[in-house]
Amino acid sequence: MKFSTREDIEAPIEHVFERVSDFASFERRALRHGADIVRLDDGAYQVGSGWDVSFTFRGRERRMHGELTEIDPPNMYQVYTSSDGMNITTEVQLVALSRGRTRVAVSMDLRAKSLTARLLLQSMKLAKTKLTKRFKARVLEFAEDIEDAYRKGS
Repeated sequence: MKFSTREDIEAPIEHVFERVSDFASFERRALRHGADIVRLDDGAYQVGSGWDVSFTFRGRERRMHGELTEIDPPNMYQVYTSSDGMNITTEVQLVALSRGRTRVAVSMDLRAKSLTARLLLQSMKLAKTKLTKRFKARVLEFAEDIEDAYRKGS
């Protein structure tokens, strides 16, 4: 199952890429929401950088492994995430529309590898319209935050 959306941001591509690839801030955000994160490398974020994440969801402890599989600054990056029953490929692509305007395209491709995950995906397909709307709203909110930060000069 695939979710995708795109937004135009009034900021240069370099600034947008810096914000959408700020993995350290994503790690801090997940920690604030109760996740446990173990970074599997100690250097700069590059192909092969990875994370082991555990969190509680619907009363059960869940574990995921994420890995940065492709990065091409300032154009795109891809993260592959796997858990017990599901694989998720997330891709963020940037296109400079002008010197001060950037288009961000975000896509997530979810694939089941167990019966339980297939059942979960099937129920998600029934609610796809609602989930797509929420996905687009989150990306729009993030895009607006990037735009606001650029206007304020941070």
